Amino acid sequence: DIVIDGGNTYYRDDVDRAEALAPKGIHYLDVGTSGGVWGLERGFCLMIGGEDDIVAHLEPIFATIAPGPGDVDRTPGRSGDPAPEEQGWLHCGPAGAGHFVKMVHNGVEYGLMAAYAEGLNVLAHADAGDHQRDADAETTPLREPKYYRYDLDIAKVAEVWRRGSVVASWLLDLTASALHADPNLDAFGGRVSDSGEGRWTSIAAIDVGAPTPILTTALYERFTSRGEADFADKLLSAMRKEFGGHDEKSS
Repeated sequence: DIVIDGGNTYYRDDVDRAEALAPKGIHYLDVGTSGGVWGLERGFCLMIGGEDDIVAHLEPIFATIAPGPGDVDRTPGRSGDPAPEEQGWLHCGPAGAGHFVKMVHNGVEYGLMAAYAEGLNVLAHADAGDHQRDADAETTPLREPKYYRYDLDIAKVAEVWRRGSVVASWLLDLTASALHADPNLDAFGGRVSDSGEGRWTSIAAIDVGAPTPILTTALYERFTSRGEADFADKLLSAMRKEFGGHDEKSS
């Protein structure tokens, strides 16, 4: 028998399960699946971990579910028949390898999303010079407001970036669509969930000594969005009042 786990399982659990099932004659494959709600239409990107012969046995299934070459330009230097990775599926290695690659994929996703969000947020604040701001001993004033008087249409900026820019991507396509439908994002409260893969990516990075400041910061921002930094922020305010007598605002 063959068991396929196509969810977002922790890769360490895959290793343990494969070891536990092997003596019983059960083969275990972990298949990281990416494509979101668009997968049924576009096909799913598949990252597979498990035994070579079992993956080969199921190749027709993976080839059917994967998106195929599609209209993606071929990488320069590649020739011959399209390899599996060019068709949207890849046998990454032994048990756990598929979900390990998918885990890091999601960590990268966090970073990309944060980069777009932060950049567009700067543009959304580019009109700060046209707004009255607190100016007292406790608040640093905007010193040269004349340089920040741009009332930018963020939805239109996202749209123009889609066309020929270095930062164009499918993720930006979705961002532009969301902004066109709801320019002020009134339907969203700003609380961002994390499903676990970002945390696991950061843990793995620490274990192997691979610096991931962008991916980890993107994860921390999600914690902050849910109010997990509120106590620390209040404590910072309390310390300023204690050592400097600063007039800190109450909640």
